[in-house]
Amino acid sequence: MLKKTGLIAGAAMLALCAGTGGAWADDCSGRDHTGATVGGAIVGGLIGGLASHGNGAAIAGGAIFGGLAGNAISRDIDCRDREYAARAYHDSFYGEVGRRYEWDGVDHGYIVTTREYYRGRHLCRDFTQVVYRHGREYSRDGTACLRHGEWEFET
Repeated sequence: MLKKTGLIAGAAMLALCAGTGGAWADDCSGRDHTGATVGGAIVGGLIGGLASHGNGAAIAGGAIFGGLAGNAISRDIDCRDREYAARAYHDSFYGEVGRRYEWDGVDHGYIVTTREYYRGRHLCRDFTQVVYRHGREYSRDGTACLRHGEWEFET
């Protein structure tokens, strides 16, 4: 168990160093994105470890992906709105393709899954996210695939 914990911690640090060159303060919180990056890396490493029964490469890969995803998401959505947006993402990935799933908090936005398909054995959905923050519109297209029972953002 200690060996696996060490692998997860090492992979989390690797993800932090490799993917967060700009993980410093933002205008949303005045704080850096390190917490979201490390949190994503830890969760990704745990998922990789559980899904692979402790395979070191899967732990490292999960940690790197989780760190990058946590950092990216923390940049687009206001700190106080992330819980609301997460519900919209969940509903969109499990809901009807083409339907607009909105969230509202301090700021607001929506996500629309635009296409569903299989990439190998994995169900994937392309999506468009639109966030209205501080009076400006931020739009991003992306892809998420269902792996091991969890939706993972593609990079």
